Amino acid sequence: MKKSFLAVILAILMTVVFIGCTKPKNEEGSRPIVIQGAMDVETENMVKQLKNVEEITYGGWKFWKGTIDEFPVVVAKTEIGMTNAAASTLLAIEKFNPRAIINQGTSGGHDPALHRCDIVIGKKAVNFGSFRSEHSDYGQGIHSENWIPMDINVNVNGEMKEVKEFEGDAQLIKAAKSVANVYNKGKVVEGVIGSADQWNRELDRIKWINEKYGTSVEEMETASAAQIAKTYNVPFLGIRILSNSEVHNEDYDRNSGEYCQQFVVEVTKTLIKEYSK
Repeated sequence: MKKSFLAVILAILMTVVFIGCTKPKNEEGSRPIVIQGAMDVETENMVKQLKNVEEITYGGWKFWKGTIDEFPVVVAKTEIGMTNAAASTLLAIEKFNPRAIINQGTSGGHDPALHRCDIVIGKKAVNFGSFRSEHSDYGQGIHSENWIPMDINVNVNGEMKEVKEFEGDAQLIKAAKSVANVYNKGKVVEGVIGSADQWNRELDRIKWINEKYGTSVEEMETASAAQIAKTYNVPFLGIRILSNSEVHNEDYDRNSGEYCQQFVVEVTKTLIKEYSK
């Protein structure tokens, strides 16, 4: 009877030791890097880089789970627009528990110093569709140049904060800057990525946004994805290529989405080396 009791106790102790030595499912090494793009031209090349690919669909959003250099990577097709980007980012965080998120793709130029195929590393992302106007009576017209930028309310660690802009993660920015020399289609600079459900072609409007918000480029996803990532404390970075520039009358470059993805692959490989140390 005593031997049986001791055997049971020994078995329990061995089980406890085994569980204590077993690595958790969500260890750092198994958490993927999530790379986002809104359209096929912003994701197809990335998906081709993955090995052991598994396509997963949640609602209307697609994800491709695989590896690059034996490290887990998830490519997410967010679809176009702020709401789509937010929903896709939320799903990515809840379903894959990413170590970092990179939102990348095409954009239109705002900064006169930038040209088509230049790449902007997002030191900041800003929602330039958030503003208010002062009261004016009927018949006094619409004066959008007088609209006032508003902060975004974000819940961070249970505390509601007003945020003007979303800063890119320092480690991700460092990784992106470290491979800037491999890109030969244009310049690679740090800048501000502006996001809104807008497509602006009026030069005075573009100039106004650039001056009010300091935007380098405009597109429709980054700031929204950054907002969700901030809520979850997930490191985030936006990387955008100028596919066109109204400022310089430069039309859409059909290869720009592929160029951006190629650059982001190099950024990802650099991060993988750091994460694998």
